[in-house]
Amino acid sequence: MPAGATVLDTRALNRATLARQLLLDRADLPVPDAVAHLCGLQAQEPQEPFVGLWSRLRAFDPAALSDLLTGRRVVRTHLMRRTVHLVTADDALAWRARHDPMLRRRVLGVYRRELNGIDLDELAAAGRAVMADGEPRTTAELTRTLADRRPALRPRVLGELLVTALLPTVQTPPRGLWRAKGGVRSVLLSSWLGREIDPPAPDGTDPVGQTLVRRYLAAYGPAATADLRAWCGLAGLPAAVAAIRDELVSFRDERGRELLDLPDAPRPDPDTPAPVRFLPAFDNAILGYHDRGRIIDDAHRGLSVAGARVVLVDGRVSATWTVTADTVTVTPLRRLTRAEHAAVAEQGSELAAFLSDGDSDRVEIAAPQ
Repeated sequence: MPAGATVLDTRALNRATLARQLLLDRADLPVPDAVAHLCGLQAQEPQEPFVGLWSRLRAFDPAALSDLLTGRRVVRTHLMRRTVHLVTADDALAWRARHDPMLRRRVLGVYRRELNGIDLDELAAAGRAVMADGEPRTTAELTRTLADRRPALRPRVLGELLVTALLPTVQTPPRGLWRAKGGVRSVLLSSWLGREIDPPAPDGTDPVGQTLVRRYLAAYGPAATADLRAWCGLAGLPAAVAAIRDELVSFRDERGRELLDLPDAPRPDPDTPAPVRFLPAFDNAILGYHDRGRIIDDAHRGLSVAGARVVLVDGRVSATWTVTADTVTVTPLRRLTRAEHAAVAEQGSELAAFLSDGDSDRVEIAAPQ
């Protein structure tokens, strides 16, 4: 890192994050472009991406996202951090092979004893043979078909291993559609999209890793390499960072960590006003960093992994929210000023109308916790 690198304080990093995450100003992007820019949205809770995009896009129509899912232009698949993400079809095909080793390692890390001695490649081949007909299956249906091959494995372990790691699969609609309910039914990614997954790069090259670095910084930077690793779960990106370092600029944070960024990416004035924004559970604006201090206080960090839906006030997590009977209920984590209270109420009312298709604009703000 160059001597005398510019120091970006927490507020400067906060405003940069909000700008990259389309949370400082709602964007006019088409839905697929927004999904691509964000490098996908975490989506293990099927309805949450709709709120994430509503908070980021002007005049967001949830039917547009549903149409992309049924039209197979976006997919729900296990990818970054072995969690379900909603990503574009092109990114799923391009990125999956690069994530394969990480996906396997993470399952092995959980079930190492039970999987000791299992030939994972042989099991993957058996799973692909079953799924080759292109028919969506529940995990239970898949494991019943293969149970006789590995009778010692618990069905849960076998199913999780196959669907989240060994087989590149997508979760098919109606799961993930607006206001639709549907269990998880999986099909091979290549069968669903009619295209083969991009093969791994030749040894010694990592074009996908380099792309991931650039794309991550565009949506999350400035950021440390530890933040990049926390976002994607991939350990082997230092070489990719090194390969494109001449394209990047360097800063440091108040703790002295080196932060990398794209030279022309937005870094707004720290005093730029930040509007109230309602975020869904597990939003990557928070989870996409190792050091989440730019957006959430350490005292509240646990909310980010507990599935709490949060409200940003002045760019920081300042409340949680729930919805019951078409009423959005906000619980502040600190005392709000009168102006903040009004802004939260206004956005909460708009969210209630969005979630109820205009039937309700009710919002309640509870006493601070």
